[in-house]
Amino acid sequence: MANPPLEGRSLAIFVTAAVMVGLSVITVAMRCFVRLYIVRSFGWDDGLMVIALALFIALSTLCMLGPEAGIGHRMVDFSDLDTLQRALMLWWLGQMLYLWSSAVAKVAIAWALLRLAVHRLHRVILWIVIVIVICIGLVFWVILLFDCQPVSYFWQRINPFEKGTCMSTNILLIVAYVYSGLTICCDFTLGLLPVWFVWKLQMNRRTKGVLAGILSLGAVASIGVVIRMPYLQNYADTDFLYSTYQIAIWSIMETGLAIIAGSLITLRPLFRWFLDGASSYRNRSDGRKNSGGKYALSVISPKDSGQTPGSNNPHYWRPDVNANDNMMVTSVTASAGQLREHPSQEALTPAADGSGHERQMSIERTFRWSSGTRDSWFNRNNYL
Repeated sequence: MANPPLEGRSLAIFVTAAVMVGLSVITVAMRCFVRLYIVRSFGWDDGLMVIALALFIALSTLCMLGPEAGIGHRMVDFSDLDTLQRALMLWWLGQMLYLWSSAVAKVAIAWALLRLAVHRLHRVILWIVIVIVICIGLVFWVILLFDCQPVSYFWQRINPFEKGTCMSTNILLIVAYVYSGLTICCDFTLGLLPVWFVWKLQMNRRTKGVLAGILSLGAVASIGVVIRMPYLQNYADTDFLYSTYQIAIWSIMETGLAIIAGSLITLRPLFRWFLDGASSYRNRSDGRKNSGGKYALSVISPKDSGQTPGSNNPHYWRPDVNANDNMMVTSVTASAGQLREHPSQEALTPAADGSGHERQMSIERTFRWSSGTRDSWFNRNNYL
């Protein structure tokens, strides 16, 4: 039982699957590093993206085994019936896995944007997208599952001795076009909604543009769906495995791009982590003695606060804060020589004040908020 050679269209499918799954594994691994180690806030969207990656790995494995079995070749290239049936079975399994890996990846992107959504309308839109993605994926999956009766007749129908029936190809084409159209709408919604998020933020236009661009990366997956649309008619081709190779390639690209782009939007803390590490390294190389890679940015000492040295009152440590401002100072104090290891904190080391109180303060964050948006800004800061 000899398989057709891995060349031409078969090789294109194989290489596409190998490259996309490799990039997806790298980006999701970086995402998990950020969420578990740097931010320490692993959420539902992160778990869903890991599930999407697991499904995509299974899909890519089939898309690498399939070409070796003959997917991408003409019917006349097969030397025996068993090899052809195996290739058809792998194609069928691949399309079933594609639907769920793609759907879970897009739900993960929508769930990530829910972390940032402030207004109720934004959240309603995102939940509508999630419901649509799940529903169209489930409906199309059920239709493909029961396309032929029995199910195995899909790959065994080339055997004249097998008995069974299959759904009309025209019905499958209609469902495929509807599925693709709704998928494009959902993808563009996930791409355009973040622009709405940042439109009224108090920041310069350049920063708004960069932030909106990062958050809109989730729409990149729609590129694969749009390009695949004209090739859907090849479902009806009698030389099925040969003519549908573009469908296979762009389905892989769509899912891989969704996973990669959906993970890239979470990696900003990783870049900051690298930059902070580089700054610490440069300071150490200049001969400055820093503990744990941290360095003193300034010394904050009260001048006229009238507070007891070492007071827990935030105004003691931040005399510049107006008591009437909507500002919250989060601080941690410890004895000298102790440092907190979280990379987002700034270590400030005041000298002894002569009263026996030698303190070290690690300031984590200072928040200023508008009425009604405090929780949302906490979520945004932790996510981005």
